[in-house]
Amino acid sequence: QVHLVESGGGLVQAGGSLRLSCAASGRPFIPYAVGWFRQAPGKERDLVARVSKGVGMTHYADSVKGRFTISRDNAKNTVYLQMNTLKPEDTAVYYCAATTKAGILRAPDMYDYWGQGTQVTVSS
Repeated sequence: QVHLVESGGGLVQAGGSLRLSCAASGRPFIPYAVGWFRQAPGKERDLVARVSKGVGMTHYADSVKGRFTISRDNAKNTVYLQMNTLKPEDTAVYYCAATTKAGILRAPDMYDYWGQGTQVTVSS
C-alpha cells in the first residue's frame, strides 16, 4: 500500500508560480510511475504530467508544455510539479497518483493510488 499526500497548492495571480509536492509513504517510490492530474468543477480529471518509473521519462499535456515541470526525488520519496506562468484556466484541484504500470498512462483508472488533492486557484 502506498499513501500519497499532496501539498503546495494555494492562490496565485496569473503569471505566478507554485510548486506542488507529492510525498509517498508505505513503500519506496522507485517502482512507481507518478502522474499529476487536475480536475476543475464540472470537468473530467485530466492528466497534466507523468514521470515514469525507472529512468524517469516525462510526458506533459499540450496545455502545460513549456510551463510545468515534473520531477522526482526518489531519496525523498517525493514527486514535484513546478508550475510557472500560471493562467486562470489552470485553476483546479490537483491530484497525484501512482501506478506500477508503464506507458503514457493518461487514464485515471490506470493508477492504483491517489492523494487527497490540493487546490490551485489562479486569479486574473
